[in-house]
Amino acid sequence: MSEKRTGKTISAGGVVVNRDGHILVVNQRGNSWSLPKGHLDPGEDLMTAARREIYEESGVDDLKYVADLGRYERARIGKYGGESPDEMKTLHFFLFTTSQHEPSPLDKDNPEARWVPLTQATDMLTHPKDRAFLVKNASIIVEKTAGA
Repeated sequence: MSEKRTGKTISAGGVVVNRDGHILVVNQRGNSWSLPKGHLDPGEDLMTAARREIYEESGVDDLKYVADLGRYERARIGKYGGESPDEMKTLHFFLFTTSQHEPSPLDKDNPEARWVPLTQATDMLTHPKDRAFLVKNASIIVEKTAGA
């Protein structure tokens, strides 16, 4: 009997809010929605990785840092949806504002990015822990980005 090993990875990303107060969400492989985030490249710190991943997954690079929203752990979303038991991720998120309006993803694995109202973003996120994180931080997001 073989034992399934669980890898642990660290990812960084952002809750990005535009001038309309809408949240940036991205699509992975056409089967799941999340906040833009991804792995750290060798030598990257969390902030650098977050900015790079947001840019790759949405084309948004005009980012103004607002706050550190903290971190949480969850299983990776599998290639065809659902949780993948082979990887546990620690996800670190920063809050940003931007004046950019049209997302244009660069990463072929993330074919679509959209601006949506906060309540719709919460409903769209595929992973329950992503939804819970956004709900938990909703008041902070609104308070810190009002009038940005």
